Amino acid sequence: MSEKPDTPLSDTTRRNFVKTTGTAAAAGAAIGFPSVTFGAPNDKKLKIGVVGTGGRGGGAMMNAMKADDNVELWSMGDLYLEEAEKKLAMVRKYGSVKDKVSESIDGRVFSGIDSYKKVIDSGVDVILLTTPPAFRPTHFAAAVDAGIHAFVEKPCATDMAGVKEFLATSKVAAEKDLSVLCGFCYRYSEHGRPLFEKIHDGAIGEVESIHSLYYAGPVKAMPPASSRPDGMSDTEWQIRNWYNFTWLSGDGIVEQGCHNVDRIGWAFKDASPIAAYGSGGRTRPNEAGNIYDHFSITYEYPNEAKAHVEWRQFVDSYNFTGDTIYGTKGIAKFGTSSASITGENPWNWRKPRTPKSMYDLEHEEFFAAIRSGERKDDADWIAHSTTMAILGRTACYSGKRITWEDLNNAEQDLVPDNIDMNGELPIRPMRIPGVPETQDTVFPEDNQKA
Repeated sequence: MSEKPDTPLSDTTRRNFVKTTGTAAAAGAAIGFPSVTFGAPNDKKLKIGVVGTGGRGGGAMMNAMKADDNVELWSMGDLYLEEAEKKLAMVRKYGSVKDKVSESIDGRVFSGIDSYKKVIDSGVDVILLTTPPAFRPTHFAAAVDAGIHAFVEKPCATDMAGVKEFLATSKVAAEKDLSVLCGFCYRYSEHGRPLFEKIHDGAIGEVESIHSLYYAGPVKAMPPASSRPDGMSDTEWQIRNWYNFTWLSGDGIVEQGCHNVDRIGWAFKDASPIAAYGSGGRTRPNEAGNIYDHFSITYEYPNEAKAHVEWRQFVDSYNFTGDTIYGTKGIAKFGTSSASITGENPWNWRKPRTPKSMYDLEHEEFFAAIRSGERKDDADWIAHSTTMAILGRTACYSGKRITWEDLNNAEQDLVPDNIDMNGELPIRPMRIPGVPETQDTVFPEDNQKA
């Protein structure tokens, strides 16, 4: 169920951030910068801002700065100033991009829960949204309100309320002719594109079944409560350890395993699944965190086609990431750096002499679109794949078979309306199938409140 009173799903200001002073901050400032596609975009030095300078934020900065010859890193924001300054120092030492750092950037490195607004207000043309995904809908809305092109890291939300909020904002982005780049990077990979193009062209016939694996080790393990600094609030403690809380990360299947779910969507040409069911849980203690460490999900498609996703994070165990796609005429296999087809139309991907990173490629296409004025729009795609991942998670949490329609009609709103950095924030119990009081989603037909 929702953790707070009902609010309109399309209201992009519904998630307010309370500053450390306790003053409510608006979700976005309507400062109305003109789109860089107006005038002569090819002559303009594009100013890049980044919100969330952690591991992915640092990587996205490098990708964006390498993607275009006439850009500069203009502004940075993070919850913690030391994190932003550390990444700035890293970029300043990196040979291929160090000259693209604004000489005056030190005055535009911001910290705090509302640092995203300060980055936007600094006058950036392009923004990289790489904070924990719970904040993505609000940050995207603020960027679009300001007329800024956005790179949106996956997933676009952690709950269905956030997905719907994101989609409402994407319509405004279209009206403003703003480009939106999606962080589902495998669709930009040099080996993924030709493989899935062949699948779509019928090289393996009709897709009947997909088996997709993401076996990995633990990520950002939850530290013991005894390591919590004195005076740190519940809110800050959870945000600092964001991966371990569903409202912040979406759980592992939504934050990490979503890549596998996205490739399933890709194989089925982004048709929506009929339903999903599965199981999951936790094999090792996770202190006070409430996420699972394994999921096994089945997605149903028309004509009895099914896709199976297994995701898990185990210690000292076999690791593997890849997909096997079974068709009526052959079998396609996708790995992190390999692709092949066996059957009636055999094929093997050959690695080029000078391979390009999929992370670089996506940003190159993004900036090329901005320069050309030919809008790039990945918004519907990222929302669809995020919804697929949430569908799988919700099915496993609840133990139910959940249809696509039922999920979209359900009440699922996990992110608190007011995030007070000094406030109390009780941790929800881990979801247990069949135990209503642990659940987070209300479906029209059962109307259970937890």
